[in-house]
Amino acid sequence: MTNYSLKTAIEIKAPAAKIWQALTDPTIVKQYFFGTDLKSDWQLGSPITWEGEWEGKRYMDTGTILDIEPGFRVKYNYWSSMSGTEDIPENYIDITYELKETIGKTTLYITQEKIKTEEAKQHSEQNWQWVFGKMKELIEADIV
Repeated sequence: MTNYSLKTAIEIKAPAAKIWQALTDPTIVKQYFFGTDLKSDWQLGSPITWEGEWEGKRYMDTGTILDIEPGFRVKYNYWSSMSGTEDIPENYIDITYELKETIGKTTLYITQEKIKTEEAKQHSEQNWQWVFGKMKELIEADIV
């Protein structure tokens, strides 16, 4: 079985600390991430969950923090209750957010691994660009 991976990036005119806050603060996440309720204590080995409603269906997505360097990088695994797959380890994907700050801007790199199909890869890349495009708008407008 082939697994796909993707790497995409978005540049935001703000310091890395502000982007990190937007990635980890549940009140900010809810504003740009489909209204989801994010829960995690952002410690290595801790659970991470996203809960909400999408197109009239409740969802509860789960994962575990696999690696973290606060302010710069976090890697977690992820399974979605909307995926139509069983909640077993082989159905989890790995997602990494990495921040690289330069003068006046920060690039957020998103890596997603263990994607099952090319279609899922394309869908994920579009979603990441949409979600983090919304985050960028909020940050650059100084709303968060």
